[in-house]
Amino acid sequence: MSGESSGDVMREDRATTGPFDESEANPVRPYIDLGGIKVLPREGLNLRLEVEEQTKRIVAVGLDFAESTLQVQPFAAPRTSGLWDETRHQIREQIRQQGGRVEERDGPLGPELLAEVPVAGSDGSTGKRLARFVGVDGPRWFLRGVIGGSATSDVAAAAAVENLFRSIVVVRGGSPMPPRDLIPLKMPAAPGTA
Repeated sequence: MSGESSGDVMREDRATTGPFDESEANPVRPYIDLGGIKVLPREGLNLRLEVEEQTKRIVAVGLDFAESTLQVQPFAAPRTSGLWDETRHQIREQIRQQGGRVEERDGPLGPELLAEVPVAGSDGSTGKRLARFVGVDGPRWFLRGVIGGSATSDVAAAAAVENLFRSIVVVRGGSPMPPRDLIPLKMPAAPGTA
């Protein structure tokens, strides 16, 4: 590797391997438009919108695929620096405070966190759930993903879900937004009404 920092390499790599900025997306592909992100439909993909009770605002997109779950959230980011380093630190602290375990590792999408998160069962017992926290900084945006299910341990499922994450297009929009604000998400148009 030449004298470039790994951060620069990641950004150059991201523009060709994804996740993509709206300006880099193939305009003829039949994306599902969810406002702040666009998702490429594929066989076996189930899409869920996660809505905040009080505000009825869509706060995340859940994608079920390859016996795994991928929850994604697009955030506004500063023009000059990314958010993933700082966000990883915050996630690590939160998981530790909840009594979970977390390790940082280099994954196919760059630095990621593998966490064992305590979860309460319906009978009051406490179990553990494995989750991978991934993130990619783009031009003025940051895309965060939480991977659960088979893709936390199965190589083939992990590759399928990583590929799905890489295929996402982030639509930052031109309006000014404070860094770390969630880029607004919306319901997809019903087929045939677009």
